[in-house]
Parts: sequence; structure tokens; C-alpha cells
Amino acid sequence: MANICVLDHPLIQHKLSLIRDENTSSKEFRSLVEEVAMLMAYEVTRDFPLEGVEVQTPVALAKAKKLAGKKVALVPILRAGLGMVDGMLKLIPAAKVGHIGLYRDDETLKPVKYYCKMPADIKERDIILIDPMLATGGSASAAIGFIKERGAKNIKLMCLIAAPEGIRAVQRAHSDVDIFAAAVDEKLNEQGYIVPGLGDAGDRLFGTK
Repeated sequence: MANICVLDHPLIQHKLSLIRDENTSSKEFRSLVEEVAMLMAYEVTRDFPLEGVEVQTPVALAKAKKLAGKKVALVPILRAGLGMVDGMLKLIPAAKVGHIGLYRDDETLKPVKYYCKMPADIKERDIILIDPMLATGGSASAAIGFIKERGAKNIKLMCLIAAPEGIRAVQRAHSDVDIFAAAVDEKLNEQGYIVPGLGDAGDRLFGTK
């Protein structure tokens, strides 16, 4: 069964409270989402392998460590996932970026794919799938399936807020995918929104309704 890791760092939790606030402007919302994504990246990348190197400092030769050639791809689920990409890229600038376009049918609550573009070498990369909200789990599970169809095996899912229903759905469909979230909320309402959540992440990021 996939693990669920809740990142309870004080800075993440503080910024998440501001993200939830309905009075936070779109400009502030975008900045906060980017900042939280960058902070979460520390934990999501914790298991990246290192290798020893020697570095000449101004004083002497130092034994140090660097990433051991890890190839990473960030894959945001459009459109809300875009708000988290720049924060991640600030820490992992060599990562390639794929995109998966999904929208949720308002009646069935099931995901509908309209776009999918991945790096050519996606099967050689470790994938971090990015979406601010893990609600029903349908979009995330479908996106993971699309990525696996292209040969990728090591996939992590990163979100700001998760609902228990969404966590269970991803765990049932993809037991090998670890989930990283800044918070696990109470439940989904009848419209499929996370309660208390933060509303529609895409609308709040881009100022749309």
C-alpha cells in the first residue's frame, strides 16, 4: 500500500493557512502556492541518491556530496498544477516538465483527458506528479495511469491538500505511488470539493470563476 506523508513543517503550515483564506488575493495566492511547493520539494526529494566528490575550496580540498545523476520529471495536472511548478524548478532546475490536461465532469465527477505531453525519455526519469488538490482521486489516478503507459515506474504524487477519499482511491489504483501532502482534510462535500479545503485552486490561481 502506498504511503501518505503529511508535511507538517511550521513554514508550510503557516503559508497553507494563508492559502486557505478566502480573502487572499490571486497574486498572493500564486506566490504562496509557489513557496509551499518549493518547501515541500525538500521532503519529496529526500531519498535522492548522493555520490562522493572532491571540491577545491579556497582553503583546502574537501570531500563533499552531490546528486548521483538523478533524472527527474515534474508533471503538473493542468491547470492548477502549473502553480506549483516554478517553486519546484527553483530547487530542481535540471528537471524536465511534462503536462497532463484533465478536467472533472461536473455530473459524473470522473476525469476527462484533453492533453498529454511528456519528455521523450520519460521512462528513464523519476516522476513527481503535481496537483494542489487530491479530492476524489480520479484525476490523479488517471494521470498516474497515463504516465505508467509511457514506461515510467518511479512516481510520486505531491499535493497541497488531500481528502481521505482521494487518498484511498489512489492507494487502491496505484499502491506503488507515495503521496505527499501538506494537509489531509475532513471529507468531500456533495459537489466533490474538499472540506474545508481552499475552494477551486485553478480559479484562485488565475482569477477565474
